[in-house]
Amino acid sequence: MSFQHTIYNAIFKRSSTFALVCIGSAFFFERGLDLACDTIFENVNKGKLWKDIKDNYAQ
Repeated sequence: MSFQHTIYNAIFKRSSTFALVCIGSAFFFERGLDLACDTIFENVNKGKLWKDIKDNYAQ
């Protein structure tokens, strides 16, 4: 049995399973992209963010 046949039987054969895989993939892709973008933003703006400078303004 080939890999393509296995994937077809597991995911693409039923539309309900395909829809569930699409929703799950979109969720994990969004979470990963959000984490990557936040990490890049924080690295580019290190020292300028409130979490970095709030000790300067603590009373």
